[in-house]
Amino acid sequence: MLDAVLRRGETLEQAEGPALKNVRSAPDKALARALANETLRWLPDLDTLIDSATRQRLPDDAKARSVLRLMLAGWLRLETPPHAVIATGLPLLAGGPRRLAHGVFSTLDKRGAALPPTPGLPEPVAARWGEKAANIAAGLAEPPPLDLTLRDSTETQHWANQLAADSFLPGHLRLPRGSAVEKLAGFSEGAWWVQDLAASLPARLLGAGDGRHVLDLCAAPGGKTLQLAAAGWNVTALDLSKRRLELLKDNLRRTGLKAAPVRADALQWEPKHKFDAILLDAPCTATGTCRRHPDVLHRIGPRQIADMAALQAALLERAASWLKPGGTLVYAVCSLEAAEGEAQVSRVPLQPVPISQGELPSGIAPTPKGWLRTHPGMLAEQGGLDGFFVARWRAG
Repeated sequence: MLDAVLRRGETLEQAEGPALKNVRSAPDKALARALANETLRWLPDLDTLIDSATRQRLPDDAKARSVLRLMLAGWLRLETPPHAVIATGLPLLAGGPRRLAHGVFSTLDKRGAALPPTPGLPEPVAARWGEKAANIAAGLAEPPPLDLTLRDSTETQHWANQLAADSFLPGHLRLPRGSAVEKLAGFSEGAWWVQDLAASLPARLLGAGDGRHVLDLCAAPGGKTLQLAAAGWNVTALDLSKRRLELLKDNLRRTGLKAAPVRADALQWEPKHKFDAILLDAPCTATGTCRRHPDVLHRIGPRQIADMAALQAALLERAASWLKPGGTLVYAVCSLEAAEGEAQVSRVPLQPVPISQGELPSGIAPTPKGWLRTHPGMLAEQGGLDGFFVARWRAG
C-alpha cells in the first residue's frame, strides 16, 4: 500500500483493494489500513528517526526503509509492543537486510525514541502552504472525529442527547472517532449522514430553498445534495461517476429526501432551464482532507494542482452562465492550495456576496475579502476540521 502511494501516486483507497484482497480477517484489514495511514501521516518524522540510527542513509525506496517505517508506526503510534513489532516486521525482509532493520529498531527502542507532538510536513508541502503550514500540521496529529449532519436541524438537541455528541451549530453533531456508523441510533431511519463540519458549510450558505431550483454540480456521493433537499430546495444533482451516483441514490433512499440525480459530464451537459442557485463543489486535489487521507501529502504536486485548477476554471465559467438573474453561485473545494481557491475567484463575472460571521460556527471567521478558508488546525482542541475554500456570488 505504501509503495502504491509513494511510488505510483495512487490513493490509499485505490491501493487497498489489490493489497488486501487475500486478507480475510476484518481486524487484520483494519490494522493494515491503520499502519499505512499512520506511516503516511508521520512519514518525515519516521524517516528522521531511521536516519538518526544508520551510518549510511537508506534510499527512500529501499524496502528496509519501508519496513522500518511500518515497524516504527506500529510501535510509536499504534502502541504495539516492540517484541511484537519485531516478530511481525522482520519477516517482511526475508532474504534481505533483516539484521540491519533489527539493529536500527533496537537502537531506537533502547534510546526511547519518540515522535514530536505534531507531524512534520514534507518539504514541498510546507513550502506551498507557507505561513499556514505549522498551524495546519497541528491539526494532523490524530485522525478526525466523526461529524454528522442532521436531516432536521430542529432535532439537534434530541440527537445530541441520544448519541452523547457535541454540536457546533444547528444540524451538526460530533462524535469520537471509531464510532461504528451503521450501529448508531438514527442511521437506519436516515436521521443523519456522515459529513465533515467544513464540508457542510457551503450548502448552508445558500439558505432555505422554499421550492426554488438548485443545481448541485459534482454532487456525489451526496452530502450536499441531502443538505439542499432538507433545506427545501428542488435539487438537480449532477455527477459523472456512476458508482458515486449510486451512493447518492442510496443516501436519498435512506433519508427519504428527494432530488433528481443526473449522470453527465458538466463540461458537456446543457441544462434545460436556468437555476435560482448553483453549488459547485468542484473536483480538486483534496489536500484539505489530509487529516483523514494523509496520502495526499505525498502524491499531490504542481502538476496535479495545475490540472485541477484548469478544470475548476472551466466549470466555474459554465456554472456562472446557468444562473437566473439574481441567482446565487457558491464555489467550494476541499483543497488547501491557493491555485484552487483564492486564485479562482477573479475568473467569476458575478457580484461577490461576502460570507458573514453569523453564517459560520464559533471559532471560524470569514477572510477580510468575505471568503471562507478553513484548515485542519482550526478548532484543533475540539477535533479540527477539513481544509476548504468557499466563495459566493450573485448574478446581476
